[in-house]
Amino acid sequence: MTDGQEKISRSEHAAARSGVYRLLSALFRSEPAAVLVNQLRQAEFRDALAGAGVILPDDFFTSPGKEYLTELEIEYARLFIGPGRHISPHESVHRQDEESGLYGRATVKVRQFLETAGFTLQPDYNGLPDHISVELELMQVLAGYEAGAWERNETELAMTCLELEKDFLYLHLIRWIPAFCKKIIEEAEHPFYREIAKLMNDFIEMEADTISMSNTGLQWNRSEGESARPRH
Repeated sequence: MTDGQEKISRSEHAAARSGVYRLLSALFRSEPAAVLVNQLRQAEFRDALAGAGVILPDDFFTSPGKEYLTELEIEYARLFIGPGRHISPHESVHRQDEESGLYGRATVKVRQFLETAGFTLQPDYNGLPDHISVELELMQVLAGYEAGAWERNETELAMTCLELEKDFLYLHLIRWIPAFCKKIIEEAEHPFYREIAKLMNDFIEMEADTISMSNTGLQWNRSEGESARPRH
């Protein structure tokens, strides 16, 4: 493979990863919108999900759209909003270390990471920065920037984006998303969210395996739990 072909391959891989992060972020941001459900019902998405091991029930594709959407809205609210017992979609709730605790250190560190990387939350966003949709959207944007940089032959920018992705993955996503997904799988009454949780868990674990092999110059010591900060 030539250098040019390798960069095209890297661009396509980063773009594909960005697309998965975009889908997952949208699915956990709020109750699913009709347009998103309709997209997932299309043959190309159905085949892609099946290829990733996601087996959605037949009624997802055959039930009337409005009726099925109502079921998903109810299940989303029950799982992630409440009232009553629910699974908080925030990193700080699921951390099993000194960063745990809603509105705690994990929340602050995600905000600091966003700011250091040059991102700000939208003025009309009223949630916390460690909401799962925000964290997944950050990875979506970074992987998208990486894809564009490879395509433009901007190797240094591409590697910087990849370093940021790697850093955020190990400092944050891998520290809580597996536990979050496990709780969804155990408590979901609707198969849709159970399957999506399996997809996200497998994807994040795959990311942890593949991104650790990327030659970014970023060294990670899992035993100590510390990471060299990306070089800007």
